Amino acid sequence: PCNGFGYPSNHIPPRSCDVYWCEFKHCKSSFNRFHEYYSHGRAPDCRQWKEDFYTCKDWEKNHSTQESLQQSERKRVAEQRKFTPVWELRQTPPADWHVPLNQDE
Repeated sequence: PCNGFGYPSNHIPPRSCDVYWCEFKHCKSSFNRFHEYYSHGRAPDCRQWKEDFYTCKDWEKNHSTQESLQQSERKRVAEQRKFTPVWELRQTPPADWHVPLNQDE
């Protein structure tokens, strides 16, 4: 229930407000805080998820903050795309892919 990815890059509709709250709770969880600290050396900043949740609630009431919410989503997607892939993807299989493995060695 917490995923919201796969939107077209030119238009990102607002997610359900429950998704923002779910992402905020996940961000604040002890597991995620430990993982972020271990991986990146710092605790995660969860303020944007909370701000987006309240912006979403405001948008549901009077539809005045839709652009702000969409801009936040665009920024989040752009940040995800700026990381380089860890693995280099192959275009064709290796030449010896069909040769049996030497498991006796």
